[in-house]
Formats: sequence, structure tokens, C-alpha cells
Amino acid sequence: MPKQTAKRRPTRRPTARIRERVFESDSTYFFKLVVIVLLGTLWLKFSEPFMVAGFQFTAIPLGIIAGFLTVRAFEQHQLDRKIWYAVLLVVGVITYFVPAGIVI
Repeated sequence: MPKQTAKRRPTRRPTARIRERVFESDSTYFFKLVVIVLLGTLWLKFSEPFMVAGFQFTAIPLGIIAGFLTVRAFEQHQLDRKIWYAVLLVVGVITYFVPAGIVI
């Protein structure tokens, strides 16, 4: 006698269509991305390092500081702010090791 198994019901797909809410155009998003990348590349580098409280400073990330303040002031959505912060930090760390920035 064959073993009887329970029949599964097919999963239902939602009948309501899910629509993506677009808050800004692609060109606006790309413009913000370019501005954030440019801000991340701005470093104030010193030809001779200086010491403060036992720490040696060779550069100050002016663009990253300005970028954080700009993103905080102009971006309303928290998820977008997190994306901009991540892009800003990655670009800032990469450009620290590249000869980019203003040298005094």
C-alpha cells in the first residue's frame, strides 16, 4: 500500500502590484553621488606633519567633514543618508593614500 502524502497548496502571489516610490530623478541622484565623491577627495595635507597630544597629523579630511554636514542637512531619508555616509568614507579612505588634496 503506497504511503499517502499531504498535498501542498500552491503559494499565492499577491494580487496587488507593488510600486516603487521614486523620490528623486536619476540625474539628481547621480549629481549627489558626484558631489559626495568630490567632497571625499578633499584633504588638507601638510608638507611637514605636526604633533598634537602625542598624535602625528599629516592631513585633515576637510571634504569628509563638509560632506557629513551636507548630507545631514539635505538628505531626508535615513537609508539614503547611510548610503552617502558609506560612499563618503570609502572615497575618503582611498584618497588618503592617493596624491590628491591641497598640500600646505
